[in-house]
Amino acid sequence: MANNSIPFAERLSPVRALFTSNSREGVLLIGIAVLAMVIANSALGEGYHALFHAPLPWTPIPKLWNAHLWINDALMVLFFFVVGLEVKRELVEGDLSNPQARRLPVIAAVAGMVVPASLFLALVGDDPQMHRGWAIPAATDIAFAMGVIGLLGRRVPGTLRLFLLTVAIVDDIGAVIIIAAFYTLEVKGIWLIASIAVAIGMAIMNMVKVDRVWAYFAATILLWFCVLNSGVHATIAGVVAALMVPMYRRNGKHLLEKVEHRLAPWNAYMVVPIFALANAGVDLRDLGPAGILAPLPLAIAAGLFLGKQLGILGAVAAAHKLGIASKPEGTSWLQVWGIAILCGIGFTMSLFIGALAFADNALLYEQAKIGVLMGTLASLVMGYLLLRFAPAKRLTVEQAEAKVESQVV
Repeated sequence: MANNSIPFAERLSPVRALFTSNSREGVLLIGIAVLAMVIANSALGEGYHALFHAPLPWTPIPKLWNAHLWINDALMVLFFFVVGLEVKRELVEGDLSNPQARRLPVIAAVAGMVVPASLFLALVGDDPQMHRGWAIPAATDIAFAMGVIGLLGRRVPGTLRLFLLTVAIVDDIGAVIIIAAFYTLEVKGIWLIASIAVAIGMAIMNMVKVDRVWAYFAATILLWFCVLNSGVHATIAGVVAALMVPMYRRNGKHLLEKVEHRLAPWNAYMVVPIFALANAGVDLRDLGPAGILAPLPLAIAAGLFLGKQLGILGAVAAAHKLGIASKPEGTSWLQVWGIAILCGIGFTMSLFIGALAFADNALLYEQAKIGVLMGTLASLVMGYLLLRFAPAKRLTVEQAEAKVESQVV
């Protein structure tokens, strides 16, 4: 139940942003991905690969011996930290705090992870090494998908924007759990105990209402270092640290909100683009047609493009039919289908999981990237076209806000 003493305009601020979302982040990611592909397939390809994968002349942490590792294991902690902040805010004060409002997105998100993973395993063949990529098509890139929504403007009802955002947040929670549970190879007990001790310390800071940003920043760095050495993937530290940031309000705002607002632009315009530049480039000349059309990339592309829409649309239709939850108000089934297709935009999280799944096999990792890019492109184009031309009676911004208010209050 939301706190009614908080002005509605403040409680709705994350939702209000959805009604005015722009396409800058999505367009930026598209541009970076294209740039990485062009460079990787040009005369600069060898230099591009060396820039990110050649050993550094010096590094303060031997475990991070090249730029690619610093980006994926260190810089991306900020991405996961912002994801954690967003998840906590939604669970405490947002749409995920309301059992009725979260029912449909949670059902859709779970189906949108299970069906793509199942389709991937059905198509990829009997090679157990390729089976490690089962989670790659289960992820949704929230920034990319919302960027496409921004291109469509008011053609997409506010209730559908909210539905997409909530599904993507639940999807992120699932992806974090998958990374922690299935992509941890060897755990070092001492470092794991140290990580737990730091996390408990941060929880105590929260309980005694420490509200200094620098204190949580320092604790997050320490937690990251301990997790990095524990064998659990270091980015999990970002999510855990974010969950320890306080939500109590002081002078109308809580610390979590302040931190999220400060970090969100850095995350959107620095961290994710750098990650995309380092991970999206794949030399098609090395793969050739046989590599591009191999079982792995086709299974990933099918999981993202077909699996996501089958899982999410099927779950929404079943929930609506059985009376468990109604489809988003003021929308047509064509529009719901379009949103389900857009959820197949995996990109950031899919590329990240691919790097973990095939860290010891460069060829399979390159093929995985091709699959992610193909599935993302197909989902982007088809989802955009369907939503662009789907006729529907749309809710106005005021009606959609009133609908959200009725769920929050």
